Amino acid sequence: MDNKTYVTVYTLMEPKGSKSYRHVYFTCFLVLYALILFVNIWLSVVIILERALHEPMYIFLCNLCVNYLYGATGFYPKFLHDLILDSYEIPSFMCRLQAFVIYSSAMCECTTLTVMAYDRHVAICRPLDYHSKMNRNTCGMLLLICWIVPFISMFIGVMLLNRLAVCKYHIDKLYCDSWSMVKLSCESVVINNIMALVVLLFYICLTTLIIVSYIKLIVACKASLENRRKFWQTCFPHIFSLINCSFTVFFDSMCSRYGSSNTPENIIVVFALLVVIVPPLFNPLIYGLKLKEVRKRSFKLCLNVIK
Repeated sequence: MDNKTYVTVYTLMEPKGSKSYRHVYFTCFLVLYALILFVNIWLSVVIILERALHEPMYIFLCNLCVNYLYGATGFYPKFLHDLILDSYEIPSFMCRLQAFVIYSSAMCECTTLTVMAYDRHVAICRPLDYHSKMNRNTCGMLLLICWIVPFISMFIGVMLLNRLAVCKYHIDKLYCDSWSMVKLSCESVVINNIMALVVLLFYICLTTLIIVSYIKLIVACKASLENRRKFWQTCFPHIFSLINCSFTVFFDSMCSRYGSSNTPENIIVVFALLVVIVPPLFNPLIYGLKLKEVRKRSFKLCLNVIK
């Protein structure tokens, strides 16, 4: 049996074999990747260099930016390579690695947003206890959890993939994901489905916790003008990121798992691209524009660089 998984990669409305369109799409996605790198690296550098931003809220934001860089690197270099060389083959171990990186990044985004929601809940609802609860040790432990949980989940998923014998070699998606690889097997995939369901339920619970936390925050903010100001200034980006993350991952998963062979190719491409374009580019921009301290320190650092 061949030890490679052959992956057909699609691009938006690209005619098959069209050299001119491939170069246009290569340029567009290269610019997108450059923007994602610039925005996330810039925010991370601002937070690291500015001591005034060495607070839990901004540290978790920095973690989110690092995670976006990690996830984007799992997709864009390979995709750009495929576009420019017109070669859509990927070894099976690289396919598993790509799935691990992209989906552990999506999971890390969800765990980080959960931690950020908890941080805002303590800051607004229990301000007197904030510094005692969100101390350095607590922040370090929460950051560790943000990464360990997704890594363990995806590691188990990849190990379960390795036990399956592959009898097909075509993936109708822009990149490798666990479910697409499971569908290549000619063996029973019950264990893989159970594992996927457990992970899905866990992250649904996390999303529910975030929603409940924000509902409590909204109720708490009604009694205080200062709390309302804090909420809209610091929690709006979190809410936007949660909606963004939930929407993109949900529709991509639904399309992958329940889309039929009659699903238009453009629909598959759009939903796959949402996951790797929208959150890593727009979420940091929203944080950078909405959070006053980040905006102010960014301008300050920019002026220092120019001088």
